[in-house]
Amino acid sequence: MKRSKPPVISSKKLPKQGRSRELVRAIHEAAIRVLRDHGARKFTTARVAEAAGVSVGSLYQYFPNKESLLFHMQTEEWRETGATLAAILSEPRPPLDRLRKLVTVFFRSELAERDFRIALHDAGALIRDAPESRVHRAEKTAQIMAFMAEAAPALSAKRRAFVGKFVITALSAIGERITQDPITTSECDAWARETADCLSAYVMSHAA
Repeated sequence: MKRSKPPVISSKKLPKQGRSRELVRAIHEAAIRVLRDHGARKFTTARVAEAAGVSVGSLYQYFPNKESLLFHMQTEEWRETGATLAAILSEPRPPLDRLRKLVTVFFRSELAERDFRIALHDAGALIRDAPESRVHRAEKTAQIMAFMAEAAPALSAKRRAFVGKFVITALSAIGERITQDPITTSECDAWARETADCLSAYVMSHAA
């Protein structure tokens, strides 16, 4: 039996002119509205094109399928969240205070991404292997490692790297669970408080 090809998630072309960039921005904003109003199960390129006031053919010039469009939305969200988390980690406050704030903001962003995860479930492996995904993971790792160098300077570089990876793994695993369970914002914050308590104690035990 002939296997079907996996969906292409990269954009067909990048907008270079102002008019093209405005078109892609309009499609992106319409896609957010469609995902919010109709949910992941009813997210289609036809609905997005209609919401954006463009033809499906115009949309396909940049996004060959809904997976590509959703992946574009995901990478934009990664960029925004990454900048926010980097700003938190560089705030002039004690390291553990920054860690607590980071956990809450990160978990809330994961909760907000629930529809992305549902809509892109079938393309999960493609997303993990995409260059943009690798860049995102590398940036997140670098941010945490820089934070660990400040929070636990007495540790050897090897041990600090392990502790940092442990923190990243714990955040990612619990964050993924948050996107899978139908929880409220207050419940998400409760998960954040408990996780922050555990990770703060863990980091503190290595700080001296």
